[in-house]
Amino acid sequence: MKIGVIGCGYVFDHYMTTLPLHPGLEIAGVADRDSERARAVGAFYGLKVYADAEALLADPEIGIIANFTSIESHFEVSRAALEAGKHIYSEKPLTTTLAEAQALARLAQDRGLRLSAAPSNALSPTVQTMWKAVEAGAAGEVRMVYAEFDDNPVYLLAPETWRSRSGAPWPYLHEYEMGCTWEHAGYHLTWMCALFGPVRALTAFSKATLPDKTTHPLNPSNTPDFSVAVLDFESGVVGRLTCSIAAPTDHRMRIIGNRGVIGADTYRDYWCPVQLEGFDPLTLKARNARSVRQNPWLARLFAVGGRRLPLAETPPPGAQRIRRLDGGLSPKAWLRRLRRAELGQQDKCIGLAELSAAIAEDRPHFPASDFTLHLTELTLAIQAAGPDGVRYRLQTRFERPALPERTRRLPLPDYEAFARPSRLARALSRLSAKLR
Repeated sequence: MKIGVIGCGYVFDHYMTTLPLHPGLEIAGVADRDSERARAVGAFYGLKVYADAEALLADPEIGIIANFTSIESHFEVSRAALEAGKHIYSEKPLTTTLAEAQALARLAQDRGLRLSAAPSNALSPTVQTMWKAVEAGAAGEVRMVYAEFDDNPVYLLAPETWRSRSGAPWPYLHEYEMGCTWEHAGYHLTWMCALFGPVRALTAFSKATLPDKTTHPLNPSNTPDFSVAVLDFESGVVGRLTCSIAAPTDHRMRIIGNRGVIGADTYRDYWCPVQLEGFDPLTLKARNARSVRQNPWLARLFAVGGRRLPLAETPPPGAQRIRRLDGGLSPKAWLRRLRRAELGQQDKCIGLAELSAAIAEDRPHFPASDFTLHLTELTLAIQAAGPDGVRYRLQTRFERPALPERTRRLPLPDYEAFARPSRLARALSRLSAKLR
């Protein structure tokens, strides 16, 4: 099934970076309201350029529309695509109001079409590893889940100079006007809800804390650049999500059970290592020592921070084998691999691959429409909380999805072995006890 892309801005290049990992995906062509930008993308990637969105939607060979337009255009573009008989994969958030999101879901259902949306990191090897470990009880009964999305004081990093591979500027003023919650909350909400189900209610606070982030006028001028939400999941788990563009980068994911912690350093690297730390008395006591907390060698010795689990990596949806990016031994290829290792790599195309494969295999896709509606409602409610805060009960819900079968079939690691401190650490502990 061929894919038509509407919207050729900064995010489009992120998708094209990992398109080679999904040989089953074919981009039929692109369209953008800025025809010059569309032509630049077409020339850079060798893609067909349609005169406008209407011409692209009229192509009968295109089955899926990838809606990469600006947030305020999501609803109109997605509605037009559904009315043209196309399945939808939209960038996040799906719409700017819950009523619009529900209207799209009804339209898709009435037309027998699929409605899906980013982000796709719940399908990453990192989250699949965490999901499999949670199901196996590696950390015991999950009690809390913490997610951080502090994304640096971006206004200090000359964002007006940032360009994508094909030359698109990062729309920093538009990002400020939309807000970091609309832009970023979904990355964590998608894996939290995939693992722990729908949220019953939330308590949230949001505020514009950076009046000096730009000298340019913003509309609106008071969009929150900080938010924090406590999520009360129907499953009994309690979650906490923080978003900001003021604090230094922190993208951690932590799942806290009654017998340990499952964590990863960042959502942004889809192959980020996953750590399992057991609640062993030795490890818990070792955490009290500053030297253990600050010295990576001592931390590893006492299993503070946990031990690395094998990644649950499988061929992506619709593929028969795992592919890698940028093979070869050239200096340029080596530098690209080094950059990915340090900064991470998002496989944004895996969401498109999942939708395409689900249609071809006639099975439900992830995320389903009701899941996307729930994430949209959560995102909108958190940003709208305001500086007075709010207690909000969710109107939408969904059935918790099952761990994908391809991940379930992978061998189960010996989680107890990964959670234990080393023999050397235990020997040192016994020696220390004797010397007291």
